Amino acid sequence: MAESSQRLRVAFIGLGVMGFPMARHLAVIGGHEVVVYNRTRSRAEAWSRVFGGVVATTPAEAAQGRDVVFACVGNDDDLRSVTLGPAGAFATMREGAVFVDHTTASADVARELDAAARAAGLHFIDAPVSGGQAGAESGMLTVMCGGEAEPFARVEPVIRSYARSCRLLGPAGAGQLTKMVNQICIAGLVQGLAEGVHFARRAGLDIPAVFDVISKGAAGSWQMENRSVTMNEGRYDFGFAVDWMRKDLGIVLAEARRNGAKLPIAALIDQFYAEVQAMGGGRWDTSSLLARLDR
Repeated sequence: MAESSQRLRVAFIGLGVMGFPMARHLAVIGGHEVVVYNRTRSRAEAWSRVFGGVVATTPAEAAQGRDVVFACVGNDDDLRSVTLGPAGAFATMREGAVFVDHTTASADVARELDAAARAAGLHFIDAPVSGGQAGAESGMLTVMCGGEAEPFARVEPVIRSYARSCRLLGPAGAGQLTKMVNQICIAGLVQGLAEGVHFARRAGLDIPAVFDVISKGAAGSWQMENRSVTMNEGRYDFGFAVDWMRKDLGIVLAEARRNGAKLPIAALIDQFYAEVQAMGGGRWDTSSLLARLDR
């Protein structure tokens, strides 16, 4: 993570498990003046008690006069609710200001809000993230961006308060499309790892030894390094929740229906995650795909 050279007036909308630490990094690492808004006000007040700054009562109040407005909310409709209308951020942002959206949402809503921002004299960057809660806490997120080069160049040093990688990948919507690729790849890796652990158990192998050695070769991945031990121990009460992954895969599969992409593995693993939800594992980490094999 890097410190921004210029102190800016920023707002952060949405203080969930990702937004709360991201806003902290803006204030503590970046040294920016941060106004916060959260739908549940007590969450914003808790942030303000520790890190200072002003708690706004609406997204419009939070955004007023800010140089950059960040958001990290739940889905397309949540995003529309904090940007559009008289209480939305676009209503009060100053001309030329930049709205940076870290929500994992559809490419369609990114394009819609980019058009709305342009009409209001604003800039919009869709900037979904990868790295989960741990990455947000440590300030080591990967940020995938869509939008115009000039506003991206302005906000990129600010984003680096909580990111180890931040890249512009194309026009509005490109960030969201790249996040979809990320989730497609993760789903396949986690299912492969779950089957590998399951097979190794049935074969009577020493699980830690097996994954220690193969992680150094062509089979190695972040998932193997970080999840093989906890999967083998049946620990899933942490990390990126199954419910969130199903939301993301729903976005992926809807986009694939529009663009004609063939995603048989992603569609199958989405159904496997539905089985995990039916087992009561909606809030378990995505590595819980192993749990359905162990039944």
